[in-house]
Amino acid sequence: MSRRERWIFPRRVSRAVRDQASRFRRGPSVGEVSYGSFGGTAPISRVFGVDRGVPVDRYYIERFLSANSAFIKGVVLEVGDATYTRRYGAESVERSEILHLSDSENATIVGDLASSGTLPAEAFDCVICTQTLQFIFDLNAAIDSLAAALRPGGVLLATVPGISQVSRYDMERWGDYWRFTNLAIERLFESQFRASDLEIRSHGNVLTALGFLQGLAVSELPPGSFLVEDPDYQVVVTVRAVRA
Repeated sequence: MSRRERWIFPRRVSRAVRDQASRFRRGPSVGEVSYGSFGGTAPISRVFGVDRGVPVDRYYIERFLSANSAFIKGVVLEVGDATYTRRYGAESVERSEILHLSDSENATIVGDLASSGTLPAEAFDCVICTQTLQFIFDLNAAIDSLAAALRPGGVLLATVPGISQVSRYDMERWGDYWRFTNLAIERLFESQFRASDLEIRSHGNVLTALGFLQGLAVSELPPGSFLVEDPDYQVVVTVRAVRA
């Protein structure tokens, strides 16, 4: 360590950083890294890997919804379309509603999630909101709407991006504003839900994060890639919130 580095970093901090780094150092030495297909400055896919198969983030999203499928029942609202309502709710769903920002042939509710009055109060047993909050600037208003739309005992199943490219399609239409950590989501949701009624988890590791940024599909990553959860590389954050 140089004299300048010793001046910037106190000795105890420098030692802690080195110790922490040594715990995770398993890769090749400096100068021995091979970039292979990742050597360019352009990603392999700019559309999240949709053109190559199932995108990496969808693995985590769909695993989360599958694990919580028992809550997808009764009157269910899904943002965007009803794909996951049908897949994971099936016969447990009495009525399916769809919220969309603009008029579409499948939308039953048209409006902005952040606008007061868009959703009816205490109307839903379950709300599914996947990869949506990053496109809404007024996050607090959106979370207020989601919470208010749930009946007592109703469940919100939400997912948000952590490490992710920008969605150019959405950026050019209504905006792509946010990326999240589990701590940010905890702080945001505790404004409307009791901590004991929240289950917030992060999912991902450096390999799945790299694969997602490059636009690889799930099938292109090594077997077992999704079994490791490293909280320092959060690709997706999931939320199960129950209204008291």
